[in-house]
Amino acid sequence: MSTLAALQSRLGHTFRNPSLLRLALTHPSVAHEQCANVEHNQRLEFLGDGVLQLVLSGVLYEKFPHAGEGSLTKARAQMVNRQSLARQAQMMNLGENLILSRGEELNQGRERPSALADAFEALLGAIFLDGGFDAAQKFVVREFRDSFGELEAIPNLDNPKGELQELLQASSPESPRYQLTSVSGPDHDRLFQCAVFHRSTELGRGTGKSKKAAESEAALDALQRLRSDHRDSGASSENAVAG
Repeated sequence: MSTLAALQSRLGHTFRNPSLLRLALTHPSVAHEQCANVEHNQRLEFLGDGVLQLVLSGVLYEKFPHAGEGSLTKARAQMVNRQSLARQAQMMNLGENLILSRGEELNQGRERPSALADAFEALLGAIFLDGGFDAAQKFVVREFRDSFGELEAIPNLDNPKGELQELLQASSPESPRYQLTSVSGPDHDRLFQCAVFHRSTELGRGTGKSKKAAESEAALDALQRLRSDHRDSGASSENAVAG
């Protein structure tokens, strides 16, 4: 089975127009490197972002019938932050299918969270164009099924660092520790990356235009991972009892 055929099998969608799939996987670096009018996935990313917002808005509206607009917006933001989308792309091994420039390939572009998040949204945009809203909706619901399960309550996105500390201190007096791992970009457009640790274990990573924003994203990433681990361990215990 070819790489693209395997990817379509994983997506649960076979493209009637395979060129849309290839376009969704084409990183902008290809056009920059070739200095030519080469199409890339940024327009599809824009489209996919809109589709994703619409689908998740509908699901959250149904899941939390008594939640207000602000709370629903916060829940949706947790699910569509760049770190979350990059993780969705990693789970489907999307990086190995990206079409990159030679320079981007050499700079670990296949593992870059921003490239993965963008490709995930572009892929959703391609599915929408190829199969319509129903196909896009089925893809989103399937990929985010675990996240829907985790959202038993509206998260506190106003203070993710405080929420993480409260969660951890329920079992340990030790506070989480944040570490700046990298700073990139020109002086007028810095991008910070931070990691959060607890008991010497890395719990999550985040990026932002300031150190504070990166720490908040790292806390959100850690909260999502911890809740996912808790859900998985609970399911394993239920299976063991059933067995």
